[in-house]
Amino acid sequence: MSNTEHDSGDITSWKEAPFLAIKGFLMGSADIVPGVSGGTMALILGIYERLIDAIKSVDIPFLKALFTLKWKLAFSRVHLFFIVILFSGIFSALAFFTKIVPLQIYMFTHPETVYGLFFGLIVGSIYILYKELEAFGWKEGGSLIFGIAFGLWIVNLVPADTPEHPLFVFLSGCIAICAMILPGISGSYLLLIMRKYDYLLSQIGLIGGTDTVEGMIGLLPFIAGAITGLTLFSRVLSWLLKKYHAQTIALLIGFLIGSLYVIWPYQHREFEEHVRAVNRVEATSEKVTKLKKNPPNENLPEFERLGDTLNAEAAFDDMKQVEVLTIKKKLIKSEPYIPAGWNSTPAATPDVWGGIIGMTIGLVLVGGLEQLRYQGQEQEE
Repeated sequence: MSNTEHDSGDITSWKEAPFLAIKGFLMGSADIVPGVSGGTMALILGIYERLIDAIKSVDIPFLKALFTLKWKLAFSRVHLFFIVILFSGIFSALAFFTKIVPLQIYMFTHPETVYGLFFGLIVGSIYILYKELEAFGWKEGGSLIFGIAFGLWIVNLVPADTPEHPLFVFLSGCIAICAMILPGISGSYLLLIMRKYDYLLSQIGLIGGTDTVEGMIGLLPFIAGAITGLTLFSRVLSWLLKKYHAQTIALLIGFLIGSLYVIWPYQHREFEEHVRAVNRVEATSEKVTKLKKNPPNENLPEFERLGDTLNAEAAFDDMKQVEVLTIKKKLIKSEPYIPAGWNSTPAATPDVWGGIIGMTIGLVLVGGLEQLRYQGQEQEE
């Protein structure tokens, strides 16, 4: 399918819609994991250029028609059906992996398996994308090397402390969304670097409960920044893909290769602990008794721990109070290594087989994703 056809309008059919929703779900799943890009998944699934064209269709004439209430004209310009179906899948994944299957928890409890899965997916996708290159000369080689170097630079940036002011959250949205549509450059990893990954997941987690309004207000600056970043950056990408297609694909492959450094499942990870909340309860309360009998699992992104005892000199326990601390862990550094047993260097005690199984499943899934890619294209035709 040519780029000209993409630009002519939305070509999404009802037959393609279920496959497109699944592709959106896979993109959303990838975006949650720091180090993995939804753009990578879009590239694997064969909808990357359509995604860029759909984003680019939200332009000034569309906004002008929309705000002058010429809705029929406005929606005839934008790739509305494609956007709605794809993004419904993306948001379904965000809800599923924060509410039902908390992926951010499994990243702490089973990191080798989770990262191994995505490592296998990316290795397989590099091979698939390389096969699609029609030519590979010195220009493409230079683009590939630059992509690898830039990808390695991005994933080795050290997280820094940042404010939660709406303007900075807006800026974070601009930067992260640009990375999310770039294969190999993880928007969620950049959010981690800017210390806004946990903030964003916590705001999403508030939606659907008693603090829904608070969560939505917290997300508004990020959403505004994401829309702004998408509007500007999608046009740059579209131009590059049309003018320098082979070199751009080679550059994106380089990004993917560079990202493997941080996706490698066996990492020495360093975390910082932050006290998110402090609650004072009676020393005889059920919560205190439970935490004393069952110490918390500190290998979680968030857990409760007992703090200082207040009025410790009181004669009776029911006159004492205990601080219950809510602790959040944030990743500040990761360094890949080869597990002990593969070489003579002793290491931590990683789940070696979990990483191997994850990588194997990822490689096998690439074949399934490639079939899904072509299945969607057949329905589209």
